[in-house]
Amino acid sequence: MKKLVIYIPSIESGGVEKNLFYISNYLAKKNIDVYIVTANNNKNFFFNNKVKFICPNSARWNGSSRVIKTLICLGLIIKKLPLKNISILSFQSNVSAIILSKLFSLKIIVRLNTSTNKYIDNFIKNFFFKTIYSMSDVIIVNSLEFKKNLKKILKLNSVQIFNPIKSINVNKILKINHFKNFNGVKILSIGRLTDQKDQITIFKSLKILKKNQINFKFYLIGTGYKLNELKQYVKDQQLTEHVKFAGYKSNAQEYIRSSDLFVLSSKYEGLPNVLIEAQLQNVPIISSNCSTGPREILLNGKLGNLFKVGNYISLSEMIINFTKDKRDFLDKAKLAKKYLYRFDYEKNLSKYQNIINKIL
Repeated sequence: MKKLVIYIPSIESGGVEKNLFYISNYLAKKNIDVYIVTANNNKNFFFNNKVKFICPNSARWNGSSRVIKTLICLGLIIKKLPLKNISILSFQSNVSAIILSKLFSLKIIVRLNTSTNKYIDNFIKNFFFKTIYSMSDVIIVNSLEFKKNLKKILKLNSVQIFNPIKSINVNKILKINHFKNFNGVKILSIGRLTDQKDQITIFKSLKILKKNQINFKFYLIGTGYKLNELKQYVKDQQLTEHVKFAGYKSNAQEYIRSSDLFVLSSKYEGLPNVLIEAQLQNVPIISSNCSTGPREILLNGKLGNLFKVGNYISLSEMIINFTKDKRDFLDKAKLAKKYLYRFDYEKNLSKYQNIINKIL
């Protein structure tokens, strides 16, 4: 029986990993022989026991760079798997996975997670990625806008599958007020603390809120290399009493439930799960209008408010408007529930199964 190797050198703590968890568990339950090849060895408890891991024996590589982890994973595949009997589903470091597949005549499905706007900005890169990606047997993208961009920029066809989201029973989420009974506007954002997520734009908007004497608390869930820089900005702008850096939280749904408003400030995305998770709990959303994902999830502003990437003044004005009159924001949040069918768990994962069955 052929094996499906899910290739993800670095398992971190974001939306990509949540999709990895859903997809691998679902496929394993459908009697597909699933192996995850990664340089991390500390995430096994998230997965169905039918999912097999090929990874280093120790955690010494968990904090290494993506390049080092990619080299480790290439070695693991060559050393520990019968190459004639595998097909690859690449989640990360796709170029290396594609080259490996061509060297050993393997079938490969590439799942692109991030808008091509992030890294294709000149002719040389365009030529390079077009050449490499065209060697894939199937390219999967997670939004319709992403599919159009890939066709426009690289002239490549792809299969669009929305991120699968499990429905939740709100009543089963613990009723914990993580804002400690605060009576002002409770604002939440979730995401890695990186340049991509652009949380500095949120903090600049919070400075304006403070100047306008808005009573607010802002919680930021996530970890990343920008932490110290963001903390310093908060300190310099005397926002410390208004801001809490919450770190990574496995119970993020409780924080969403506790909040009045969810904010996303990314410069680029694929299809941000956090917006869909906020919609599941009827929490109003303000998001950057980045490529790709937010505009599609929010139906061009019908289901939430959009601001231009980096425009902290526009963001602050939207938050101030929310504090004055929430009705329009709440109406959009309520309407969003009617469109959650697009991200149905079973419907979207069955599409993965169909593609993989054809490849295997």
